[in-house]
Amino acid sequence: MFEIRPWNPEEYRAQTRKSSLSVVAIFAALGMGLSSLAVGLFGSPGGDNLLYNLGGVAAGALVTAAILRGYLSRQPWMAAALYGWQLKRSLMGVTNIMHCVEQGVAAGDPQAMQLLRFYHLGLTQMYQLDGNSSALSQMVPEIDRHKAAMEAKGLDTEQTRLYPGWAEEVKKAFPAKKK
Repeated sequence: MFEIRPWNPEEYRAQTRKSSLSVVAIFAALGMGLSSLAVGLFGSPGGDNLLYNLGGVAAGALVTAAILRGYLSRQPWMAAALYGWQLKRSLMGVTNIMHCVEQGVAAGDPQAMQLLRFYHLGLTQMYQLDGNSSALSQMVPEIDRHKAAMEAKGLDTEQTRLYPGWAEEVKKAFPAKKK
């Protein structure tokens, strides 16, 4: 289950810049170091060492990913970046079945309506965290219409949690129409 949590946009952006720069620095050091090591061990002076350089960079990317997943993702200074990634991943999960969600909302299905409300709240937060106020302002009328429709049905509009099974249930209840 993913839950939308409040974040200060300025603090979020500062933390994600710091964590991004740290990961890039780790990758650069590992990529260059492993490339140099591969060329030194297997390459030939003045020869074509492109494959060894590429192999070193690829190994650097894999080691960086392992370090990021195994160690860095647990560090407090990575919390904002990890949260942003989880938020965007949750939103993408809804985006991928949006045609089903829209069918469910049109049919008045409460679960589809809650899923769309989560999507709207998550998208609002993502735009605020990223400082994208123009994209957010374009969505406000749609968000307000949907919120009003939920209130008219007596549904809770503070839908800050995305439950794992919701997307699949809506997808099963409102399959994509064939053309």
